Amino acid sequence: MKKLLKVISLTGTLTLLRMISNFVIAKLVATYGGPTGLALLGQFQSFVTSITGVVNSSSGAGLVRYTSENESKGYLRCSLWWKGCTYWTFIILSIVIPVLLVFSQPISVWLFEQSEFNYLIIAFALSLPFVVLSSYLNSVLNGLQQYRVFIILGFASVLVSLLLMIGLIFFFDMKGALMAIALQGGVIGIILFSLSIKKPWLKYKYWLGKTRISYKKEIGKYILMALTSALAGPLSLILVRNILIENTGWNLTGQWQAVWKISEVYLSVITVALSVYYLPRLSKLKSYGAIKSEIITVAKVLLPLVAFLSVGVFILRDLVISVLFTSEFNDARNYFAIQLIGNVIKIAGWLLAFVMLSKGASKWFISTEIIFSSSFVLLAYIFVSKYGAHGANFAYLLNYLAYLFFLLVNFKRFAK
Repeated sequence: MKKLLKVISLTGTLTLLRMISNFVIAKLVATYGGPTGLALLGQFQSFVTSITGVVNSSSGAGLVRYTSENESKGYLRCSLWWKGCTYWTFIILSIVIPVLLVFSQPISVWLFEQSEFNYLIIAFALSLPFVVLSSYLNSVLNGLQQYRVFIILGFASVLVSLLLMIGLIFFFDMKGALMAIALQGGVIGIILFSLSIKKPWLKYKYWLGKTRISYKKEIGKYILMALTSALAGPLSLILVRNILIENTGWNLTGQWQAVWKISEVYLSVITVALSVYYLPRLSKLKSYGAIKSEIITVAKVLLPLVAFLSVGVFILRDLVISVLFTSEFNDARNYFAIQLIGNVIKIAGWLLAFVMLSKGASKWFISTEIIFSSSFVLLAYIFVSKYGAHGANFAYLLNYLAYLFFLLVNFKRFAK
């Protein structure tokens, strides 16, 4: 419990900086672009998140797990899986980058309803190798449970991102904001690599070379899970926004996006703690009883915290809107209640879902991601046509209630 609280306090400090950064960015985008600008930014951020998840699929949860499980045996032992990660990364990048470069214009039309933003897709594609580098460094630090170094590098990356975003918005308005989203992952990768280059585990012999097919296959399971998560979640959000745009227009979609953005910011306190502490911890536990006990311990801390944050955001929503955005976003206050209840249910579900990640339960994880991302879009399609932007929030809440119920019913099966 003490270690969890320590990690939450450390990650909370980092998250506070990220929150301030996000607040500044949101304010700038709201000022320069209004609700339409925020909706555009949301579309591109979802796309960037999706593709980033795809290219980082070989350097995420699998890398954290096998580093955490084997770090006591030395870096040579860990390198058996690290080399497997590198093998898959080269394959994925060799596919994704050419596809983005060739189809940049159709992708721009799909996201923004115009082709002139294709240069954003090209810039993002060229930054991907450095994006992956950032993921490798963070995952290894996470697996080694070097929390302080993880936090320090996190501070550096947030500050660089913020300065990049402010500078580009100042000189190029909304186009600058979009370009910052395209480039910030790559810039962070370069910064983190330069700060980590002397780490003893960051040596050629640990990352490049031959390794057994069995290790590649074990990493492959995590790639399938990460690919599913990277594609299903962000793409479902893009589709839901498209439904909102078609039924309510860009302005109301921007109002809804403002509430979604606020949720993302304060939930990041929880999600960072889950990734940094909870996932490596679960990876080391072997028995069903130990896993169940860990979930209960963490739930006692995190669920009251997210409920408290949600209530606080609801009470202070008018102040939050005025600070983060502009008077153009005042209608967003009407979309908080259902969204915030859904956030609490979402975190409860994630406490169980992380068990699937930690134990490599790929079939369960992939199935739930596909099913419930699809049901979110389907529910949004049904409810938005009847209730407008409120319908997207109803869809969100009902979808995560169903998700939590499904995980509770089947928990014993995938936990074992």
